[in-house]
Amino acid sequence: MVKKALILAGGKGTRLASLAKDIPKPMVTLAGKPVLEHQIIWCAREGIEEVTLITNHLHGVIEDYFGQGENHGIKINYYIEPKPLGTVGGVADLSDQIDSTTLILYGDVVFDISLSRLLAFHKNHKSEATLVVHPNDHPYDSDLVETDEEGRITKVFPKPHDSLDRYKNLVNAALYVFEPVVFQHLKKGEKADFGKDIFPELYKKVRMFGYSTPEYLKDMGTPNRWEKVSSDLLSGKVAARNLEKVQKAIFLDRDGVLNWDTDLIDRPEDFTLYPYTSKTLQRINKSDFLSVIITNQSVIARNLTNLEGLAEIHKKMETDLGAEGAFVDDIYFCPHHPDGGFPGENKAFKKVCECRKPKPGMILWASEKYNIDCSQSYMIGDSERDILAGKAAGATTLAVRTGKGFEGATTRPDYFFANFEEAGNFILDDPYKEAVEEIASQVEKKAGFTIFIGGNARSGKTTITSRLEIELKNQGLSVLRISLDDWILPKDQRKTENSVLQNFQSDLLVSDLKKIMDREKVQAPGYSVHPSFPQQPVLYQYTGENVVLVEGVIALSVKEWRDLADIKIFKVLDEEKRKERFEEFYQWKGLQKDHIEALYQSRFELEYDFINKDDIFADILIK
Repeated sequence: MVKKALILAGGKGTRLASLAKDIPKPMVTLAGKPVLEHQIIWCAREGIEEVTLITNHLHGVIEDYFGQGENHGIKINYYIEPKPLGTVGGVADLSDQIDSTTLILYGDVVFDISLSRLLAFHKNHKSEATLVVHPNDHPYDSDLVETDEEGRITKVFPKPHDSLDRYKNLVNAALYVFEPVVFQHLKKGEKADFGKDIFPELYKKVRMFGYSTPEYLKDMGTPNRWEKVSSDLLSGKVAARNLEKVQKAIFLDRDGVLNWDTDLIDRPEDFTLYPYTSKTLQRINKSDFLSVIITNQSVIARNLTNLEGLAEIHKKMETDLGAEGAFVDDIYFCPHHPDGGFPGENKAFKKVCECRKPKPGMILWASEKYNIDCSQSYMIGDSERDILAGKAAGATTLAVRTGKGFEGATTRPDYFFANFEEAGNFILDDPYKEAVEEIASQVEKKAGFTIFIGGNARSGKTTITSRLEIELKNQGLSVLRISLDDWILPKDQRKTENSVLQNFQSDLLVSDLKKIMDREKVQAPGYSVHPSFPQQPVLYQYTGENVVLVEGVIALSVKEWRDLADIKIFKVLDEEKRKERFEEFYQWKGLQKDHIEALYQSRFELEYDFINKDDIFADILIK
């Protein structure tokens, strides 16, 4: 247990002149308290018994405010530097007095982390110097480190580092745990900085590790940063990121979700982010979600590259993201492949493992490390194995039509979107939250409460149905979901169209819906939404579920069905946006542009107005 901390509190706050004119930098107020007070309160809460404040500029202001710590339940000492000598000077002066594990804090950093987790890492790795590190949105002008698989620091890159083509986004966050041996390497009376002068050599001399955490650590050294961290303190975001509190995450497949999937990427040169990836990750970085990559990388088992080569690919990714102000909180990869016996393979990685998707191993390991509640989290992927892994872990699943495009799948994701940007925006914006909560509030607590959801093709019916289904289940209600698409006629059996109803096995559908509600088993013909998807019959049986959701283009088009509904919903979408979705959807299905345009015009003439008039039957319109 660490009992002592040193806080570097001698800063002038030159860049904060408007806020720190007559006070030292650590006394600038954030959310009603000086930043230094936030730190001392944290120290007392985490079991630190004694804090020494290393001061210089206007030190009397600090002493008058804190005294000996009697108002904060902690002993406070002071050391006034005779002359400012960087971040190392005052610590070096006190080195003879340090005989136990000591925490080093910078007085301009706003943070809230789990000290017990940090110290457990420090102890378990027999570390002599542990640096708290994390990815940030400006790694190009930050002090960077590289670590091995255990977390031991193998390289240090103080800023500036313009000569680096690629780097791991792992930034020195200015919070350290030192054993007494470290202080033997500090020279008294010399101006020095830990990041620039000490760490680039120290990692070669002592056991130095990087404790990577997504917890909140930001300096408030400029007016813009002060404004941001003030907002984060007031909103509760700073405290919420402490890993003692339950976290939620967006788990991300890599190839085909974040970057172009050129199949078995084995060189950094072949890695290219989608144009929307950084922007979407920026939004996630600013949200309450962690971002964690979960990727199968059999290129190692196939011997197309090795662990070092994969690390270089990930450095390329992190460098490209960092240049655009984005990052991922962690990367988990599976290097294995179960099938052996091929020429040139790396036999050490040819095995059945617990990490390769569709197994949920990587998701579960990340969840344990970061205290993530999978039931509040999401998995975004472009293949069936991504969705199966997410479901096995208990996360909500989102498939995208980029990359592998979910081809050949038989498992249904919770949601289906065009790409990572659309999926990410849906999670973060939750656009139907108010609508589904209002609908759910109208559901009577009885068996067989029936909701029909209609609207034109590509208007978002399936998405709103999925969101409503999840909301109802979260409220403890059982749900039977029926997709009318499962009664669509195969294309070669459709007659010349003069009504969208002719695309369905209408008579069978009317009969089957009645049978289902009479608790009979019904096997619908099934529908393949993509040429690669196998068409399989779908068994429906109503067994007394609280709510029955019936969703499809023609859900409100037939009076016999409308008469069954307790609530009738019609999904509306701006036609320009609907056409855009229509084109993207049929591109995914493999149609050429001229074919798509002809199909759109045909559907518009024969279907759009016919379905659009159904809005008059709706109890609720959702835009």
